[in-house]
This record gives sequence, structure tokens and C-alpha cells, in this order.
Amino acid sequence: MKVILMKDVPKVGRKNEIKNVADGFGRNFLIANNLAKPATESTIKQLESEQELLTQQAEAELKMEEDLITQLDGQEIEIKTKADEGGKLYGAITAAKLVKILKDKGFTVAKNNIKLAEPIKETGEYDDIIIEMSHGLEAKIKIIVISEEEALI
Repeated sequence: MKVILMKDVPKVGRKNEIKNVADGFGRNFLIANNLAKPATESTIKQLESEQELLTQQAEAELKMEEDLITQLDGQEIEIKTKADEGGKLYGAITAAKLVKILKDKGFTVAKNNIKLAEPIKETGEYDDIIIEMSHGLEAKIKIIVISEEEALI
């Protein structure tokens, strides 16, 4: 009996695979427990169209990420924030703050995509900020942190 697995089944196969199984096992276990459905012509065509749609979505996502990385790579972003006279910031710049700053600049990036060794706590230039997307794509940006008092001068 041919079935299409609806979930990963140990020692049988992975989700969306078409498998040949014993009739009793297929009817009494896999289909009865909603782990699989019979592989008819229509269900096979439906599975193929769903996989094609998923492939198209993945390609579109990759293209968007490539465009974003291309735009971000080499960017210099200046951040004005409150700091004392010694250059220590009153509030550290974390990955979450960088996400908000990048969003204000028109770049949509998730917090977990920003690779920051530790929060930025002092004024200065930081050119080791890496934004890493899925598919191994990454961009390097430079952050220039200045105090609000320096910005007025």
C-alpha cells in the first residue's frame, strides 16, 4: 500500500514522503492515527503542488535576504545617545536596540540575526558588528556611537 506521510514516523520516513508499507500497517496504524493518508493520484498531485509552492517561497525569501544583505553590507550607522564625560553610556546598546535603529533606517532584521559579542557600553567606533541571515549570508556594519553632547558641537 502506498501512503503519504503527514508527520515524521520513526523507522518509516519523514513528512511528505511517499512510502510503500504493508496494508495492515498502513490502514490500522498510520492512517488510523493520522500519521499518513492513502497515496492516490489526486493526493500525489496536491503534494507536488504544495512542494512547488514551498520551493518558490524559499527562493523568494532567499532573494529578499540577498537584497537586504547587499544593502546592509558596509553601512555606517551613527547613534547618538546619552553618555557621561568619560564616554560611558547611560544605557547599553544591545541587539534589540540595534534592531529598532535599523528598522528606523528601513532595514528589517530580527534580533537573533545580529551577532554582537557584548552590549556596547562606551562611545566609539565598532566595526565588528555582523548581521547573519539564514543560508549563510552575512553583512558587516560599522556602528559609531557618540554622546548627545558631542553631537551638538
